[in-house]
Amino acid sequence: MSKDKFRFKYKTRVRWMECDAQGIAFNGSYLGYLEIAQAEYFRNLGLSIYKIASSGYFDSAVVNTNIDFNAPVRVDDVIELHAKISHIGNTSLQLDVAIYRESSQLQCTLIRAIYVGLDTKTMTKLPIPDPMRQIIETYENTGKVIPTTDFPELHKANKLPNPS
Repeated sequence: MSKDKFRFKYKTRVRWMECDAQGIAFNGSYLGYLEIAQAEYFRNLGLSIYKIASSGYFDSAVVNTNIDFNAPVRVDDVIELHAKISHIGNTSLQLDVAIYRESSQLQCTLIRAIYVGLDTKTMTKLPIPDPMRQIIETYENTGKVIPTTDFPELHKANKLPNPS
């Protein structure tokens, strides 16, 4: 996927703790980049996935992750995490994260992760809430961010104090 397929981008730096002895980011560090991209993508939409989960409004779990490695990233590289929700089903969504070195068109890595809505009390699937679906679809289709204030229940869940 080329950069122009993504509306959202977040820059970070490859840190030594994410690398092997040769200074190359090791495979486990890519799940950390996925977590950063997910949190920042939703923060860009005005949503705190942590507050929403702790409020009981909506939580999710990763059920599948696929990582394609095309080129290494190294300690101290500034990398761009390009993220998008490429699919929303009834109970699941797919987050795609393409990693590029800053100012490069070479895609180093593509991560595809599937998240399923989860009721943490019963450990059963939950549907993606319509307000979240509408916010995501509007952003992905138009670039417009709908304020959470348009959805009172979601807005309330999103404004809780930080989880402890």
